[in-house]
Amino acid sequence: MSATADITIVGLGPGRADLLTSEAREALRAGRVFLRTRRHPTVDELPEASAWPSFDEFYERANRFEEVYQGIVESLLSEAARGPLVYAVPGHPLVGETPTRLILQQAPERGLSVRIVPGLSFVDVALPLLGVDALSENLQVVDALELVACVEREPFSGGSWPLSPLRPALVGQIYSRLIAGEVKLALFRLYSEDWPVTLIQAAGTAEAAARQISLYELDHQEVDHVTALYLPAVPVERAQTVDALQQIVARLRAPGGCPWDREQTHRTLLRHLIEEAYEVADAIESGDPEALRDELGDYLLQALMHAQIAEEAGNFTLEEVAGHEIRKLVRRHPHVFGDTLAETAGAVLANWERIKQAERAERGEAEEHPLGRIPAAMPALARAQTLIRRARRHGLEAIPSDTLAYWRSVLPDGNVTEERLAVALAALCALAQEAGLDAEQALRRWTLASEARLRGDLPPASDR
Repeated sequence: MSATADITIVGLGPGRADLLTSEAREALRAGRVFLRTRRHPTVDELPEASAWPSFDEFYERANRFEEVYQGIVESLLSEAARGPLVYAVPGHPLVGETPTRLILQQAPERGLSVRIVPGLSFVDVALPLLGVDALSENLQVVDALELVACVEREPFSGGSWPLSPLRPALVGQIYSRLIAGEVKLALFRLYSEDWPVTLIQAAGTAEAAARQISLYELDHQEVDHVTALYLPAVPVERAQTVDALQQIVARLRAPGGCPWDREQTHRTLLRHLIEEAYEVADAIESGDPEALRDELGDYLLQALMHAQIAEEAGNFTLEEVAGHEIRKLVRRHPHVFGDTLAETAGAVLANWERIKQAERAERGEAEEHPLGRIPAAMPALARAQTLIRRARRHGLEAIPSDTLAYWRSVLPDGNVTEERLAVALAALCALAQEAGLDAEQALRRWTLASEARLRGDLPPASDR
């Protein structure tokens, strides 16, 4: 881009004037300069900077950072319309500088050109203090304000954390104790309270220092606008993310892993999958959050095991499972991810069924029967109720009305209560026991035959 751009954004480097690039010095001498802030060591070392206006007052007036950033951008765009200018920012213009991103987005809409003059960022001067190779260790660079935003969105921020504890991370813009406290709360979701972290202060200046503390101590320290935090990677065995659990499962199944886990197949794990589902149900019924947490973990393990086995067979990966489900949920929730209106649960279900039918038509499949797909492996009683509920929803008769009337007449006053229902079901089980019959299998056979009849596969048969 031409050196005579309408807006030249210059990086002032991390903290010392001698770290300014020659290109940056030339740009600062050649144009009208506006400072994002005077709170930067480099500004203090430049005598000419005393005459440069800054946007510090925007921070004092606004209630939210979004207002500050948009105010800065609007002022700069208006000034640039009157003539070329230089906008000087701490560090590198494209590291943690939201106004730069907004200028790059909005300037072309006003016919204004933008030039970026790089500068050393806080990352560049933090790495020597840490002795870390950013590329080989896959270092993550994170904005503290993104972590704060996650705390503000809880409990609806799951999955939006901007870092993985499985890789080292460098968190910048921890410029107040209040921000430090919010960052700490966000990180507690991914790291233990006593996780060793490194506090980096005044990097790029003569007072540069790095010292190790425990994570819980973060907001007990003196912090300012040149404070950063380094988080070493958490070993997979100590992590608490789904990614880490996926790696554990892969290790169990890999050569040299667990002999039992390596022997399992989709079919051998089926019994365990069903058992874990029932244990989740028991935990829900108990109302015990800790029990539910544990049982959900066991259930999640089953899903990951099946995905791992499928990947080994070349069938699909866990990422494909997630991707397929994401696309399906987005497609079937146009009232959330699109422009469709659905203000009631009934409207949502109607949309859901309509979209499902459209999907089948796109795949060239026959229109789905109103009964849908009822898993044959469901317990017979649950399967019978599902069959009857779906049949009634679509005006189909799973049990003839006279048969239903007969059994209702058996109950006093024909009134069905939970207690009477339980006694009646127990009595039928007792009769089955006396007759040497398997009540579960008898009901299962009835559901299969009734379903076949309702689908038109069998002629009507007596249900009494």
